Amino acid sequence: MPNDTTPLNTPVDNPVDNPADNPADNPADDRPHDATGPLVATALITAAARGIGEEVARQLARLGTRVVVTARDPADAAAAAERIDGAEAMPVGVDIADQASVDTAARVFAARWGHLDILINNAAAHPDRDETPSRADLAAATDALRVTLFGTWRMTQAFLPLLRRSSHPRIVNVSSGAGSHTDEQYGFPVFGGAAASHAIGKAALNAFTAALAAELSDTPVIVNAVCPGVTATVPGAEAFGARPVEESAPGVVWAATLPDDGPRGGFFHDAKPLGW
Repeated sequence: MPNDTTPLNTPVDNPVDNPADNPADNPADDRPHDATGPLVATALITAAARGIGEEVARQLARLGTRVVVTARDPADAAAAAERIDGAEAMPVGVDIADQASVDTAARVFAARWGHLDILINNAAAHPDRDETPSRADLAAATDALRVTLFGTWRMTQAFLPLLRRSSHPRIVNVSSGAGSHTDEQYGFPVFGGAAASHAIGKAALNAFTAALAAELSDTPVIVNAVCPGVTATVPGAEAFGARPVEESAPGVVWAATLPDDGPRGGFFHDAKPLGW
């Protein structure tokens, strides 16, 4: 990771009141700190009620980040927040496939937390490992892309105004080696076209990451995609070679806490570049 004088959890400046305000009219570096002192970094994680999302939340919280966990059911988010010291729950459900749900979440977040430093787009459609391109149900494939690609896109558009209020904003899109040409375990050349919608959706997510990073290249917003690796998010998965969430989460945390001169628009696994 490149060296930089900026700490991993650099405090952000005091937020403005309206998420639609033009960031150019409210430059973050010109605003004073909160009256109680510097504000800690705030992270929002989708699908954080279990699995890799919950573990990323836990590890970020240990670094002193104020973590807001989300789930489609707000009760699940609340339960996860109770299990994580330093975490809070989004009080409304967040269904990233639904525009109204995401818009509501953005308004609630702005009113309650005011600014955002780290957006981790973790939510994705579950892969159908028996699906192949030639035999896929295209209605089901469309639903999968609506979550994996367009859900992430939707969340990013909705929360980018809040990220622009941060001095050190980061976006991490949780991707997969299944959307890669070079992943030796699940990449396109070796997986025989299985889990087609999942793989195609993740490849499209990597492309979205690169395009967004290019658009934001002259801003403080750093955008990257991360493959956490094959992770045991269900009981018994370790028997099939999946590693514990505790081992997969650090790569996501690394991307979320990059210094200001960190890489942009890349695809990484365990903090190392992965071709796609």
